[in-house]
Amino acid sequence: MLTKFETKSARVKGLSFHPKRPWILASLHNGVIQLWDYRMCTLIDKFDEHDGPVRGIDFHKQQPLFVSGGDDYKIKVWNYKLRRCLFTLLGHLDYIRTTFFHHEYPWILSASDDQTIRIWNWQSRTCVCVLTGHNHYVMCAQFHPSEDLVVSASLDQTVRVWDISGLRKKNLSPGAVDTEVRGISGVDLFGASDAVVKHVLEGHDRGVNWAAFHPSMPLIVSGADDRQVKIWRMNESKAWELDTCRGHYNNVSCAVFHPRQELILSNSEDKSIRVWDMSKRTGVQTFRRDHDRFWVLGAHPNLNLFAAGHDSGMLVFKLERERPAYAVYGNMLYYVKDRFLRQLDFNSSKDTAVMQLRSGSKFPVFSMSYNPAENAVLLCTRATNLENSTYDLYSIPRESDSQNPDAPEGKRSSGLTAVWVARNRFAVLDRMHSLLIKNLKNEIVKKVQVPSCEEIFYAGTGSLLLRDAEGVTLFDVQQKRSLATVKIAKVKYVVWSSDANHVALLAKHGSENSLIGYIAFYVLILQSQIATFKGCASVCALHQIE
Repeated sequence: MLTKFETKSARVKGLSFHPKRPWILASLHNGVIQLWDYRMCTLIDKFDEHDGPVRGIDFHKQQPLFVSGGDDYKIKVWNYKLRRCLFTLLGHLDYIRTTFFHHEYPWILSASDDQTIRIWNWQSRTCVCVLTGHNHYVMCAQFHPSEDLVVSASLDQTVRVWDISGLRKKNLSPGAVDTEVRGISGVDLFGASDAVVKHVLEGHDRGVNWAAFHPSMPLIVSGADDRQVKIWRMNESKAWELDTCRGHYNNVSCAVFHPRQELILSNSEDKSIRVWDMSKRTGVQTFRRDHDRFWVLGAHPNLNLFAAGHDSGMLVFKLERERPAYAVYGNMLYYVKDRFLRQLDFNSSKDTAVMQLRSGSKFPVFSMSYNPAENAVLLCTRATNLENSTYDLYSIPRESDSQNPDAPEGKRSSGLTAVWVARNRFAVLDRMHSLLIKNLKNEIVKKVQVPSCEEIFYAGTGSLLLRDAEGVTLFDVQQKRSLATVKIAKVKYVVWSSDANHVALLAKHGSENSLIGYIAFYVLILQSQIATFKGCASVCALHQIE
């Protein structure tokens, strides 16, 4: 799991990603609603009008609105541009658990401890339907992403699917009868109902805390106090249990489908987030916190981003790194994708596979260093336990069939990072954080004593950039001495200019009294600091070291 952003606050009970902007809403147990920019890691605004915990929160897909529901029995609709509450919807008789906007209609769906689900028209500011049938708290209710359906989860141990097509026809068709004439029970003079129970899903042994539709398949996922995550399938006439995912040690608070992969994410009061393979019904990843129970999960509608709320804040995360390992040489981009090394020509936009990589590592390739003189490449793989990290040395085939590329035998060794320092030498930062110089046969030529460092970057022939906790040092490998240092913490990426006189250091920088960070871009001009470095460190050319 890659944590992109983390906050410290009161217990987070509700989360909602903005569909377009890098924003997330967090509703807190202390009654405050926070609006965060998770990319810049800053608090944009906060809204404090609810009396008691706020559990339901949702951004509107098009309008500058969001809706909240709290333990004060109130549903509030807010305009974040005007920075105020527009109106309050009253009607529920107990705590409100979830609130969601419809993706198309001017509706809000709310679930409550009063054992009802309500649908509200936020334009007319009226309740248009009350769904009754559960006989315990309704913990969650959500609209289907494309059909006229609602799914609800209750502590009565059932998941219910409701057909609301009648409500759409009556409310949104020409000549629709006004709600006040029909009454909000949803039953007209002839006994036809606006919302009817389509399926009742029974299988959980304890109260159900969450239920959600799959974005494209006729599936439902649910999580309950029986510590189980269940997958259900439905058609027009029936719904049935497909399988159960077991592994949580305490109540399952929330469970959602991954929007684009065959995965399910769930979190629990056992202080863990678990990722399940839908086809195998097995756990593939588990992330734990030491002291905080998890309460809610949110998935970004378009990006591979997720958020989880817990006892002392929330975190925004990715399941895996999406940036591919890459190297640029002239007009060519080399990058790794799906166990292939690929080559993209910037001029012709031709993208071809140049070789197949050996299998055997369950971790993706993290970084790459390309040697144009020998047409060789170093591919580094980062393990969860850094001491288990490895690198592979490959000679790229000169001629290769792009449809069925060769799979040359690579040389694999342990090491955190491997970087070329000459046409026939490369440097390896080993698990002891010492520097080894190796030849093209992957044999150690010499060991170099370097200042304490946690990462190395390319810096031209015979030189490296060494990163430690406080800054970056330019190090001459041949002379075994430091040439210059700049104080920049947490440098992640290094980009050199074509003449090697300038380097851009991209870093994440966090203030000491806060978990909030911001992306900082630094340009270090080496020209004035190291006269000897100019000209000898071409980004494109690697010279032989005897």
